[in-house]
Amino acid sequence: MNLLHRLIDLVYPPRCAVCRTLLLQDAHGDEKGCRRVCSPCLAGFHALNQPYCTICGRPFASSTGTGHVCESCLRKRPAFHALGAPYLYEGSLQRAIHSFKYGGRSDLSTFLGPLLSSFARGWAPAEKVSLVMPVPLHPRRLRERGFNQSKLLAWYVARGLGAGLDFLSLRRVRYTQPQTGLGKADRRKNVRKAFALRTTGPVSGRTVLVVDDVATTGNTLNECARVLLKGGAETVLGLVLARTPNPAF
Repeated sequence: MNLLHRLIDLVYPPRCAVCRTLLLQDAHGDEKGCRRVCSPCLAGFHALNQPYCTICGRPFASSTGTGHVCESCLRKRPAFHALGAPYLYEGSLQRAIHSFKYGGRSDLSTFLGPLLSSFARGWAPAEKVSLVMPVPLHPRRLRERGFNQSKLLAWYVARGLGAGLDFLSLRRVRYTQPQTGLGKADRRKNVRKAFALRTTGPVSGRTVLVVDDVATTGNTLNECARVLLKGGAETVLGLVLARTPNPAF
């Protein structure tokens, strides 16, 4: 297979999956080695490091100290138990997610999915998670976009954890505006009562990991968690590929 890949590279020179520049030897592949990213783009994937809120995962303005509960979560704890993310939503990762989500680049899931799966195995071990669910798209949005990027990411996470994948039980019952560009209060109102469960059986008594691409305020994941807990889930965790930086940075 290595010889075949080299022959293909000669005919179709490989390009960075993010910036599309031609690749030489300086590239990084996914677990199958078939999706490569150049080192400059990979360097633009900025890890979410401490300190950040131990519940909602929001990074603090200070770059020193340890994680603790933020003021917002102290005032009103989210429905989800915790929210994890390996990266900040900035730099080349932001461009990659934008292309993945809005540019029809579903192929980027073969690189981004394994990255999120690798993080999930350390953050949410398989023995703690019995079911993985993607944040659903409204059927109208699904027709517009052609695929659900959260579902593609969730597939890699579920496989990595050895957990079940359920993308049918949780559904979006109300068409909503994109959260991008909305204020905090409008974001909360926008997703209120936007989700529902077809049936409570699959989630009853289970620890559910809900997967999305990006978290800003966390309202979307919070609303999903609220519906799942009402449906009988024991615990709900949120997992995203990227968390927006603190505005104070």
